[in-house]
Amino acid sequence: MILETLEAALRTAGPLTIGVLFLLACVFVLGLVMLVRQASNRRERALQRQLETLVRAQNEMQGRMATMSELFGSRQAELNAALGSRIDGLSQRIGTTLHQQNRSTHENLRRLQERLAVIDAAQNNIQSLAKDVVGLQAILSNKQTRGAFGQGRMETIIADALPSGSFRFQGTLSNNTRPDCLIDMPNDAPPLVIDAKFPLEAWNAMRDAETEEAQRAAAQRFRRDLETHIRDISKKYLLPGETQDTAFLFVPSESIFADIHEHYEATVQKAHTARVVIVSPTLLLLSIQVVQAVMKDQRMREQAHLIQGEVANLMGDLTRLNDRVEKLQSHFSQARQDVEQIRISTGKLARRGERISALEFETKGTDTALSGQRPTEAGSETGAHDKDSDSFGRMKLRIVDED
Repeated sequence: MILETLEAALRTAGPLTIGVLFLLACVFVLGLVMLVRQASNRRERALQRQLETLVRAQNEMQGRMATMSELFGSRQAELNAALGSRIDGLSQRIGTTLHQQNRSTHENLRRLQERLAVIDAAQNNIQSLAKDVVGLQAILSNKQTRGAFGQGRMETIIADALPSGSFRFQGTLSNNTRPDCLIDMPNDAPPLVIDAKFPLEAWNAMRDAETEEAQRAAAQRFRRDLETHIRDISKKYLLPGETQDTAFLFVPSESIFADIHEHYEATVQKAHTARVVIVSPTLLLLSIQVVQAVMKDQRMREQAHLIQGEVANLMGDLTRLNDRVEKLQSHFSQARQDVEQIRISTGKLARRGERISALEFETKGTDTALSGQRPTEAGSETGAHDKDSDSFGRMKLRIVDED
């Protein structure tokens, strides 16, 4: 559009106007070129500044990268050293732990072998015990041997608890019966009867019963046998004036004793009515200890006169000891008085020593000769001089008595 305007103006203008226009056009072009150059220069300077900024940033980045690489290198070296030390310590601990575990394993194996040896010994003992149990079962299966077993336990308890001579095994009564044990009571009292023939076969039959009906029949049989045995004891062994009015039926097992009192209360009441006391090993031992205490009390009563005599002798000894203590006290009093007299004498001696140490010596005649107070006669100067010479060495002793 500008070119069309210029072209229209050139057509209408003269040669001077065209020259001016041309000059203006040249100036405009030059200004435009200068503006373009200035713009290009500013752009170049801006680009150069940006380039320099990029170069500085690149240099700073390279420095930082170098620093980071050095830092990463040092950190990597430290990390490698730390990892190496950690790995070495870990390997050492693992080695120590493995060694300890190995040693502990060997120790546990050794203990296990010892325990296995103990278990083997215990198993051998159990086997021998099983053989003994089988033998005991064989013994208990026989009635006579079973009675001997119960009587053996009873005899052991009594023999351990009572002194010899205070009991009799298999003693004979006036009716020709022989109870298992007779315990002699003090004060000439009748002996106490103990029976150990407990009906154990009926108890074993009741225990071995498999069905309820068989168990009920075995229980009835056990009750009947036990009551029959209680009546036999009351009839044979309770003799008025010859034995105590109460007898003991020894049961050789605590469990059987507990089961009887739990399930056969009526039978226990019948035994009390018949004056027969069912005792277990523990109750028998307690009863024997009571009897032993009664015997000990009886022996002490029998020896009461001896105790009284000993007490009288002890009182006599105490009286003599009291007299001797009084005499010794009088001796001590006399010795104290003697010591006081000795102290008085030593006090007098000390005072006399002090008086002796306080003695004063005076020279007589020396002061009078010097002062000239003594008169001298004429013609006797020589004699006066001799008297003064004699009295010069004479001394006067004065004792100062403090008393």
